[in-house]
Amino acid sequence: MDFFRWVFLILIFVSFTPKPIFSDSQLSSGELSEIPSKFLDFAKKSEVFDWMVGVRRRIHENPELGYEELETSKLIREELDNLGIQYKYPFANTGIVGFIGSGKPPFVAIRADMDALPMQEMVDWEHKSRNPGKMHACGHDAHIAMLLGAAKILQEHQNIMKGTVALVFQPAEEGGGGAKKMIDAGALENVEAIFGLHVHPNFPLGKVCSRPGPFLAGSGFFEAVISGRGGHAAIPQHSIDPILAASNVIVSLQHLVSREADPLDSQVVTVAKFQGGGAFNVIPDSVTIGGTFRAFSKKSLLQLRQRIEEVIVGQAAVQRCNATVDFLTNYKPFFPPTMNDKNLHKHFQKVAGDMLGNDHVKDMEPIMGSEDFAFYQEVIPGYFYMLGMQGETNENLALVHSPYFKINEEALPFGAALQASLAIRYLLEAQPQVPSSSINGHDEL
Repeated sequence: MDFFRWVFLILIFVSFTPKPIFSDSQLSSGELSEIPSKFLDFAKKSEVFDWMVGVRRRIHENPELGYEELETSKLIREELDNLGIQYKYPFANTGIVGFIGSGKPPFVAIRADMDALPMQEMVDWEHKSRNPGKMHACGHDAHIAMLLGAAKILQEHQNIMKGTVALVFQPAEEGGGGAKKMIDAGALENVEAIFGLHVHPNFPLGKVCSRPGPFLAGSGFFEAVISGRGGHAAIPQHSIDPILAASNVIVSLQHLVSREADPLDSQVVTVAKFQGGGAFNVIPDSVTIGGTFRAFSKKSLLQLRQRIEEVIVGQAAVQRCNATVDFLTNYKPFFPPTMNDKNLHKHFQKVAGDMLGNDHVKDMEPIMGSEDFAFYQEVIPGYFYMLGMQGETNENLALVHSPYFKINEEALPFGAALQASLAIRYLLEAQPQVPSSSINGHDEL
């Protein structure tokens, strides 16, 4: 009788034990194509979705600026611990790299940025920023939640993984060049390819867009102090007017694009800062101007840098002024152009098409925004894309970097599932680029 009782209990246990979506045997092409949609179904489960929303809201309430993301980093590490995911910390002050899989090749990375912006949130809701003058106005809180969601999906499906996924949580994307410091600290050790995303407020939910080749511009910043000699505005002949000199400088800078750049090579030079005197009848001693310049090639970017300095110094001299130019590279490094790998573009189209339908995967024109994800693409193949989050109500969400910026949290499952799918399909479909004997694996896994 005891024998039959044990058989019955074993049958009951087997019947109610959760089964993985896929077996751990070699997947067929049909099963590979099902992975993205299965992952999306998993990410939309109420317990997974609610968990991602909760993580995102906790991060949104406590925004931290670049290289100061101490509490954000702590929260991420706690969630990785809860998921049973190994990680290394710190990279670049607050950065984290988690690992899921065998710890052996091939390696592929998926990335999220962690920092907020120095601005006051104007959206009045329950989870509004609690840190005055700081706000997640560029969606990085959502990016973190999606990457943690992707980690949860991958951790639940390790039975089909071949190789290792690196989870890159990066500080200081907003001008601080955190990606470069992550690379310098060894965050991409052994990694063959990397994927990143950004939420797009005015692109439909459930759709994605990107392009091969140049996608986002490279960028730099400059600040110049133009010095003359102050005096009474009624007797300008006794002064050397830096405001007049600065005005001529600004007009001349516009000629760099209109008369020196190839019309087919998109470039931008914008002066967005002009600080001079404080009285109506006093010519100041000096004026400070500053701005940004953008281009889609490093060659054009370096040419703009050279000519900006030459024009500022030269035009100031014409007006008998002196000028010094600072490109602020100590804390605002030049961002190279974001150049999407053509082979990874094909991979993205295939995986995203399997998840969303080919008609929901769009090409888009290059845009003049910049992203320090480009630093990763300088050392390994990388791919960056936009994730739509405009809901069915067609509400026009505020653009990024607005104090009225909002996240449509319905986008979280799409980002999590797509990042996980891009990574696991890469591992299952790509061949290691170098023999495993020549690579130092992550044996701690």
